[in-house]
Amino acid sequence: MKNKTRCTWCEKDDLYRDYHDKEWGIPVYDDKKLFEFLILETFQAGLSWYTVLSKRENFKKAFAYFDFEKVAKFDENKIQQLMQDAGIIRNQLKIRAAVTNAIAFIKIREEFGSFSTYIWAFVDGKPIDNKPKTLKEVPAFTPLSDAISKDLKKRGFKFVGTTVVYAHMQATGMVNDHILDCFTRTLGS
Repeated sequence: MKNKTRCTWCEKDDLYRDYHDKEWGIPVYDDKKLFEFLILETFQAGLSWYTVLSKRENFKKAFAYFDFEKVAKFDENKIQQLMQDAGIIRNQLKIRAAVTNAIAFIKIREEFGSFSTYIWAFVDGKPIDNKPKTLKEVPAFTPLSDAISKDLKKRGFKFVGTTVVYAHMQATGMVNDHILDCFTRTLGS
């Protein structure tokens, strides 16, 4: 699929292309998958997405295959064990945030029935299509990501600034920021 027109940010290598072609921007409604992206985006803060994506399998194993019920129960021993895991990004604040966020994630599920119901309500259950012609037209954050970030923080989440939230919205298909001539524009529709 190398000859197809796609968003230029993913042309680094096959890892990026596969992620772009098969996942990025396709609407996600499954809570476990939404939690996975939340964890990954949290660890990406201040780093390149490529760094996180290349360690994704290690993150899966380290964080109980993104089972938020299990991650919420990680104790100090588990946190220290993760600090020694060279396969992930060993940032203690982000590791602790993952546990805190799992607890907050569960509370949202208890209140709304699912995290998906909560997060998708911000876009009335359907993706926002920004229809960018070029990558320069794709924002790093928006007033909506500001509002979601603020609400998540109010609910106890950590490392969910507006840029992290917007990246999460892009990854999970809440916004479609594929450039207009990208062949994947309609995959999640």
